[in-house]
Amino acid sequence: MRHFSPYEIIDSKREKGLILLADHAMNRLPPEYGRLGLADSAFERHIAYDIGIEPLVRRLSAALEAPAVLGCFSRLLIDPNRGEDDPTLIMKISDGVIVPGNYPITDEEWQNRLNRFHRPYHEAVSQTIAEAAAAGGKAPLVISLHSFTPAWKGIVRPWHAAVLWDNDPRAVFPLIEKLEAAGDIIVGNNEPYDGALRGDTMYRHCMMPGIAHALIEVRQDLIADATGVAAWAERLTPILAELNALPALHAYQRHPSRTGAYDG
Repeated sequence: MRHFSPYEIIDSKREKGLILLADHAMNRLPPEYGRLGLADSAFERHIAYDIGIEPLVRRLSAALEAPAVLGCFSRLLIDPNRGEDDPTLIMKISDGVIVPGNYPITDEEWQNRLNRFHRPYHEAVSQTIAEAAAAGGKAPLVISLHSFTPAWKGIVRPWHAAVLWDNDPRAVFPLIEKLEAAGDIIVGNNEPYDGALRGDTMYRHCMMPGIAHALIEVRQDLIADATGVAAWAERLTPILAELNALPALHAYQRHPSRTGAYDG
């Protein structure tokens, strides 16, 4: 049976101190899971992955010479952007779609998915961050990229992009300012989602160790094709380069999480 890797690392200049993450980059499943009992069309939807993010991150990684870690499995299998104790880690229903392959699920299979997919992905993120810190002699800046649907439950979302965060504003405030500077897009500040989620990728790898970070969401219809991806890569590349040049974003500084789970 062909090996299925749960992650891909795009290697680049770790010493530059910028790392890109894409938790939901791909909609793939190992062959032994079939389609989890779903139609193929389900895997073209947002419930399976973040539409447009894989090509966007690849372009940004190349332009910025920044290493990137991409999740290679569908979020329908197990969600890497959830803590291990989160009840939504393996979804039984996603946006009204029942996932037969996820219910019922045994404790053994739950642990199997953690061990084969979730934990290796996070180990790759931890390793990449540690290598960047060692290579640059400073804390890296971590940017996670996701995409969101143009509408939810019939309500149109006006934002073109959003910045999600918990309680560390160091990268967030200058990022929002730079995104809004062109004056041609609406930027959500913790909209349409709140960025404080205990155990998620940013909490685990950035909030707890005190690494400056931000999560960027781009509306999916804006990066659904190559033209849109190229436009957003062109928009984000200079902004992230300017952000990475700020010395204040390369120091370790812990902040209390709004989830109430901070232990420092």
